[in-house]
Amino acid sequence: MPWPEPVTLRGRHATLEPLSPTHRDGMSAAVSDGELWRLWYTFVPKSEAMEAEIDRRLALQAKGSMLPFAVLDATGTCAGMTTYMNIDAVNQRVEIGSTWYAKRVQRTPLNTECKLMLMTHAFETLGCIAVEYRTSFFNRQSRRAIERLGAKLDDILRNHIRHADGTLRDTCVYSIIQSEWPAVKTHLAHQLERSPDEPRSGRA
Repeated sequence: MPWPEPVTLRGRHATLEPLSPTHRDGMSAAVSDGELWRLWYTFVPKSEAMEAEIDRRLALQAKGSMLPFAVLDATGTCAGMTTYMNIDAVNQRVEIGSTWYAKRVQRTPLNTECKLMLMTHAFETLGCIAVEYRTSFFNRQSRRAIERLGAKLDDILRNHIRHADGTLRDTCVYSIIQSEWPAVKTHLAHQLERSPDEPRSGRA
């Protein structure tokens, strides 16, 4: 059996379900909300490239290196994508990444709940020893969001990979380790308790 196996995770603000080709139209609409591909330091597909992006993620799933999810909002509408990636089944480590959200759900409780569900499953069901997050040095919005989760900066990988425009990317590597998880879980649950049920406008 693959590790980790496809699973559906349900919360109050979001549902994470295994990504499939049936999500193409909904994801094309979601990614057009805010034209997310315009951020040069991110890897977000254009609407017309959504089918190819779903195929790419599913091919990586078939190789055992990724488990992609469709992110649905509280109404069941496609709102983005996220994944377990760089899966290390031997050492039981995963990275949570390749995440993007439609503008309409940014700055809402949806992202916090998605991260809480993914990390709860990783630490408490899969038995992970660590969960990683990686982002571009220039993606300060993403870096702040990762730090708000309680992740700690491990290092910066200089000239690690290339951005979509070909420029070299310095990658900030963060992690949460197993011993830190109980406090991080309490922190995120507290944030969600203080969050309103209705989405707010703005950016994540």
